[in-house]
Amino acid sequence: MRNSAKQWISLSLLGLMLIKVWVIPLLYLDYEIRREYIAANFCENKNRPQMHCNGKCYLAKRIASLDEQEKRQAEKNYLSRLIDQAMDQRVDFFFTRQPVTVGLLPRTGFPITSSFTPRIAADDIFHPPLV
Repeated sequence: MRNSAKQWISLSLLGLMLIKVWVIPLLYLDYEIRREYIAANFCENKNRPQMHCNGKCYLAKRIASLDEQEKRQAEKNYLSRLIDQAMDQRVDFFFTRQPVTVGLLPRTGFPITSSFTPRIAADDIFHPPLV
């Protein structure tokens, strides 16, 4: 039952996102399906048939209004996030002084050997077999 509810919620959110993405193609599809009706009832250039508008002015107005609405929504979302961030008073920071203790580690001795000591190259090649 629990998986089914999660699947329905995820599918509904996916559907909402797809509707948001497919709004403009759906407007074009609506225009293509109802072209004659739009040209007869909503076209602004009915009196000038030489323009061959056929309702494209109505489609352009709808797309422009949709773009304007998306811009206003994006601006409103940006401003609301900005105000939320600026006015967020939920988190208080308190810095307290913690005593710092320093412990010294015991000294360890490292043997110093010079890397410039002469070697014999034959010693590296000729040696007993390693087991």
